[in-house]
Amino acid sequence: MSNSNSFTFGSGQLFRRVLLWGSLLIAAIAVVASALGFAFAGGNGLTSALIGAAMALVFVSLTAASVWIGGRLSLGGFFGVVLGGWILKVLLFLVLVGVLRHASFINGPTLFFTLVASVLGSLGIDAFVFMKARLPIGESKN
Repeated sequence: MSNSNSFTFGSGQLFRRVLLWGSLLIAAIAVVASALGFAFAGGNGLTSALIGAAMALVFVSLTAASVWIGGRLSLGGFFGVVLGGWILKVLLFLVLVGVLRHASFINGPTLFFTLVASVLGSLGIDAFVFMKARLPIGESKN
C-alpha cells in the first residue's frame, strides 16, 4: 500500500536530485569564484573560474550518469560501467590539465580552488541526498 506522505523515492529521482542540486551548487560556486577570480586575477581569473566550474559539472554529471546506468545492469555490469566512467574521467582530466597547463588565459590558483570547492561541495550533496533517500533494499513480500 502506498502512502502519499512517504519519503520513499526511486533511484531515478535520487539521481535527478543529485544532478539538480549539484548543478545549482556548481553554478553558485562559478558565480562566487568568477567574482573572486576577476577581483584577484582579472580576466584570466574569471575565465579560470568558469572553466573550473564547467569541468566540475561535467565530472559530476559523468559520475551520476555512470552509477544510474550501471544500476540498471547486473552487478558485473554495474562495476564495469562505474569503473569505465572513472577511467574516462581520469583520462579526460589529464587531457584537460595537459592542454590548459601552459595556456596564457589560465590562472592556476583560481582554477584549482574552483575545482576543489566544486568537488567537495558535490561530495557533500551526494552524501546528503543519499542519506535522505529511502530506497528499498529488497523485495516486498505481499
